[in-house]
Amino acid sequence: MRNPELSQHFLKSPRLALILIGHSNLKKRDLVVEIGAGSGVITSALAHRVSQVIAIEPDELAVKKLQTNLKKHHIENVTIVNQDFLDYKLPSTPYKVFSNPPFHLSSKIIHKLIESDNPPESFYLILQKQFALKLLNTPRHYTSQLGLELTQHYTTRIRLPLKPIDFTPPPAVPTVLFEAKKIPNI
Repeated sequence: MRNPELSQHFLKSPRLALILIGHSNLKKRDLVVEIGAGSGVITSALAHRVSQVIAIEPDELAVKKLQTNLKKHHIENVTIVNQDFLDYKLPSTPYKVFSNPPFHLSSKIIHKLIESDNPPESFYLILQKQFALKLLNTPRHYTSQLGLELTQHYTTRIRLPLKPIDFTPPPAVPTVLFEAKKIPNI
């Protein structure tokens, strides 16, 4: 069930979630934080690909649906956190992020990730295309202040465009899968 106040656009297809994860650097041994897990389409796909998933979801109705869906599919490597991500304490061990967060929180989420004491090794976010383009440090597009800060420590790129029909409800703006991978210390 969608809460319109949370600007939620849920990915419809578990198959598409697996395809998107296939375009990431997620490995079987990884701990992955998912921001805004919803009913668990991405969560379930992540659980089959990585060691442990921390699914953060502030909406209590969505959490109940997520718990039911995980139980029904016998998925046990997911920890559900019923909390606003912006109030969540990030892991102290290495982790990655894969998420379809609410669009209106994208900037705050990225700030939290890159300014934390333990930033993620990489993160993959479904973002509005115009916002994602501003995070790339390229002469072809305007780079925002956040993009300049981000590209000091991460390589960034747009991995894949998505279609409005991939979501319920369909977003009114173009969306993409955005990638940020930490630049190794030299």
